Amino acid sequence: MNHEKIHLRQQLELLVIPFYVFYVVEFSIRLIQYKKWYLAYQNISFEREAFTKEKDLNYLKSRSFWSFRNYF
Repeated sequence: MNHEKIHLRQQLELLVIPFYVFYVVEFSIRLIQYKKWYLAYQNISFEREAFTKEKDLNYLKSRSFWSFRNYF
């Protein structure tokens, strides 16, 4: 559940539509890089942030704006 809340924050920061554009573009780049669908998915910056912080239930309280940039 926290994983999805992190994605909601990311979407709000990027005004929703650009989030999905960046998501698809980065997924495409990662797919070329890793040549495996699931590995590409796991390495999208948005997913890396969400997977890394999903167990920290206080993360969204202290998360800085556009923190997903730290996971590129």
